[in-house]
Amino acid sequence: MRRIREDGAHFPLKAAMESSTHELWTPTTRHADPVTSSPSRRSSCSGWMDVTQRSYRRRTLLRWIWNSDRRNVELPRKLVAEGLGTLLLLATVIGSGIMAENLADGNAAVALLGNTLATGAILAVLITMLGPISGAHFNPAVTLAFLLRREIGAKIAAAYLIVQIAGGLAGAVLAHAMFDMDLVQVSTNERAGMGQWLAEGVATFGLVATILATLKARPSAVAAMVGLYISAGYWFTASTSFANPAVTVARSFTDTFSGIAPADAPAFIAAQFVGAVVATGLMAWLLGGRRSSAE
Repeated sequence: MRRIREDGAHFPLKAAMESSTHELWTPTTRHADPVTSSPSRRSSCSGWMDVTQRSYRRRTLLRWIWNSDRRNVELPRKLVAEGLGTLLLLATVIGSGIMAENLADGNAAVALLGNTLATGAILAVLITMLGPISGAHFNPAVTLAFLLRREIGAKIAAAYLIVQIAGGLAGAVLAHAMFDMDLVQVSTNERAGMGQWLAEGVATFGLVATILATLKARPSAVAAMVGLYISAGYWFTASTSFANPAVTVARSFTDTFSGIAPADAPAFIAAQFVGAVVATGLMAWLLGGRRSSAE
């Protein structure tokens, strides 16, 4: 009996549902016990085994249904969180750029400062709000980093990429709508050159490194650290630290202070992915022997 139960515990759902009770529980007759081999005893034992097997099948099926249902519910929530977060991020980046340019009276430094403060603040808010749901990537480069670390599957990563780009484009349209501007625009703001591309690689490298290192050192501080890093990146990089392919795509469709010409976007995006890959590899080595403060 013990041998048969242990084997049954490892049956997959389909096999457990299709296997017959007779095949699982047919007793051997080579060394028949005169007590258990009696018709009445055999009937009682068979009935108990029947009930046990049905109960096992029922529990297995219910567990499979429960886990499947939970997975089906969780993925849409994650995707909505990623799309919503990216939408609000772009609405803030573009909207604050429009507001800053309107109020700065031609002073680019003041406009950039206003854009910086709003972007850093909204990142801290969004990561705190939505991080527990989706991880708060809002950024294909960050999603790539976690894919390389095997902390997210390829199919989910692809779904994240789609909703991040869609959310970013929706955020650009929303920002334009709030300021009574044409909803769809094409940027004429040129951002090209080796210095700009290097700046984007550095900016994305630093962002991914900040996220991974802070997750090790103090997970609860990720939101604040990301907000602070991007705020600094606005000022120490020549590109004003886009550091996000979804942001880059969306900002190519706004002809405002924060825009980038569509022809210049592919080089930015390539540099961002390179920076993310390099940061992921380096931080895997650098942090490999460390434990997080939560462990």
